[in-house]
Order: sequence, then structure tokens, then C-alpha cells
Amino acid sequence: MKMRSICVYCGSSPGRSPDYLAAASELGTEIAKRGMCLVYGGASVGLMGEVARAALKEGGKVTGIIPRTLADQEVAFTELDDLILVDTMHERKARMAEMSDGFIAMPGGYGTLDEFFEVLTWAQLGLHMKPCGLLNVNNFYDQLLAYLDHTVQEMFVYQPHRAMILSSDESVHLIDQMEALEMAPVKKTEWVRAMKDRHTS
Repeated sequence: MKMRSICVYCGSSPGRSPDYLAAASELGTEIAKRGMCLVYGGASVGLMGEVARAALKEGGKVTGIIPRTLADQEVAFTELDDLILVDTMHERKARMAEMSDGFIAMPGGYGTLDEFFEVLTWAQLGLHMKPCGLLNVNNFYDQLLAYLDHTVQEMFVYQPHRAMILSSDESVHLIDQMEALEMAPVKKTEWVRAMKDRHTS
């Protein structure tokens, strides 16, 4: 699918390794080079600020969305042409999802995982058909990906739903995967029914 905008979830911290900031800069630059709009959480610090600054430096369009209560804590990127202040975290996540054609999670903490897995769950339920990817910088997400494989083995996640998560350690390759993906709805209800039949037969 051709994406006009990509939502990036990432930490408001720069992380321990300088590789994280370098990857954020590469991702922001790549999004702008492709003529896409970057949608992100609106902060000027950490990986969030770095991905935004890189996209702006490349001449890209950047939309930041941040709750008013976090604007001071996360140091809102007030120099953005398009900085949207919202009332709640729920509104922030909904606006980011509505404005984006795909989603990438860079390294981050609780908030990054919360945001990514919410849109992934919506895809699992067929509420949208937008690609979701992990930018696996320095193998940051290896253990998470192994855990997700375990959820498939233990029959809590359907393999086609696990396959919805794309991953790469390079932003160019990850975006290429996302644009090449042809998503088709996989009904969770049918899988749940099959699992129920399996245990009652």
C-alpha cells in the first residue's frame, strides 16, 4: 500500500546507546525523503525530538500530538507548524491512528508499547488494515519477538495475526516492507471458535 503518513512511537528518552538517536534520525530523514508526513507524540526530547528534527531538516511535514498535561513534562516541540494539543491520552492515540497510514515503534518504554499494541490489536480485530512494524535497533525487540512467537506456540495468538508485525533493523527496509504488504482481514472470531471446538471435541 502507498502510505502518505507514518506514525512513529518511540521514547522521550534518548536511551543508553547513541545508536538509538542515530536510528531515529535515519527514520525521520527517510520518511521525509519519501514525501510522507511524520505523525508522532509531539515532544522535543529523546528519540521523539530526534525523529521530528530529522524529518524537518529534510523538508518533511511533521504533525505532533500531545496532551496538554504532558506538554510541559515532555517538553512539547513548539516550533512545529502542526502541533496539536489534546485533552487526554486516549484522544492523543486516536488522533495519531486516524492521521496515519502505518505505524512504527522504535525503542521505548511503557508508552511506546502501549501505543503500538493498541493499534496492533485494532488490526487484529479488523478495525483497520494499516501495517505495523518494529524498528529493531541493536536487537532491542528480539526478546519481545521471541515472546510473541511463544504466544503463538501456546495458542493465545493466531499465526496470521503474529505475521502482521513486520520488523527490521533498518528504516529503509522496514518502510519497504510496509508499503509492499497487502493486508487481508483475518477474523479472530473464527480462530477463537476453532480453538473452542478443538477443546470440546
